Amino acid sequence: MSEKVLDKFLRYVKIDTQSKDGESTTPSTLKQFDLAKLLENELMQLGVKDISLDEHCYLFATIPSNIPQNNPAFGKVPAIGLLAHLDTSPDVTGANVKPQIIENYQGGDIVLPADNSIVITEAENPKLALCKGHTLVTTDGTTLLGADDKAGVAAIMALTQYLSEHPEIIHGDIKIGFTPDEEIGQGTIFFDIKKFGAKYAYTIDGEFPGELNKETFSANGATITVYGRDIHPGSAKNIMINSVRIISEIVGMLPKDMSPETTEKYEPFIHPHTIEGGIGKSTLRMLMRDHNTKGLDKQQTILEEIVAKTQAKYPKAKIELEIKNQYRNMADYLGGHEVVTDNMFEAAERAGANPFWEPIRGGTDGSRLTEMGLPCPNIYGGAQNFHSKTEWLSVNAMELTVKTLIELVQIWVEKSKVTV
Repeated sequence: MSEKVLDKFLRYVKIDTQSKDGESTTPSTLKQFDLAKLLENELMQLGVKDISLDEHCYLFATIPSNIPQNNPAFGKVPAIGLLAHLDTSPDVTGANVKPQIIENYQGGDIVLPADNSIVITEAENPKLALCKGHTLVTTDGTTLLGADDKAGVAAIMALTQYLSEHPEIIHGDIKIGFTPDEEIGQGTIFFDIKKFGAKYAYTIDGEFPGELNKETFSANGATITVYGRDIHPGSAKNIMINSVRIISEIVGMLPKDMSPETTEKYEPFIHPHTIEGGIGKSTLRMLMRDHNTKGLDKQQTILEEIVAKTQAKYPKAKIELEIKNQYRNMADYLGGHEVVTDNMFEAAERAGANPFWEPIRGGTDGSRLTEMGLPCPNIYGGAQNFHSKTEWLSVNAMELTVKTLIELVQIWVEKSKVTV
């Protein structure tokens, strides 16, 4: 390709697109448009059609089918969507990202240069053992990298470039979608499936090559708000109601065997994510996650019981619990659409990724889109340690993602030749 996928990735991660939780607008931050407009311009230069960037920062485009009329697949290949999100996590700053490139990595811990206390260790990163000889990208230790999901963005743009330079690759209509606010669970709130125009789609929002995802968590968000009474501490006896103390007790009552740091694979968790407030009012926000959607009801009961016990202990306080639906396990809705996952698996095999199915301990826009009627499993992007200053990317792995996408669009044509 005339420009490498690494060049694209480095250009994209330097644009701050961090989303912000709690905002009432979409996108939650206007700076997400900075990347969207850049991508819009790049798509125009690549000759992509039907480019549309709306007021909510959804960027859609189409790579038109080039299937000749004499091809047995003509008129049979469904439009396939490829999706990635523009925003990065609110957990760690994405401003002034300074990528560090490590060529021909030969093993060992990686000390990040701007903060020597931040170390990417082999002990915590077993995938590093697979990367000897690879080119790696890290940050300088002061920001996240943004490979979640700018690796996915770069892979889709690299595919687009490759197809423009290789018209001999036969493919159907390919719908491209870049979305805002995935990291705060709002990535599909204004997603127009009809306008997007794909029958099936894939999010490029995963970790290392080989790992394919057709199962995610089902997710709710919980907010507990404690209203106390503030007064000068010098005259507080029998009057002050300290909401900070009460909210701290609530956190201490959460089941410790149902937390992210004590669970793995299919095990569920309740995760106290943020606390803010003061004496008079404190708010605790939590993530509720379970691959079994019915397990969220059990988690809600746990929280209701904790609130009831705490309210009885502090009758003069006011304690409120709010539960919000976020997304559901895509496996609940993918039944009957095996073609979309079968083709993805075969593409990964052809690319040499040695694929296997792995449940996501998280979710993607694909979770909600699948629930909305657009089957949308998830493909790897080549990075690790998302939402962290120790986030890192294997360029070789990201290149394998591009290769997988090239194989994928051809498989849809090949398989459609024998369908009615």
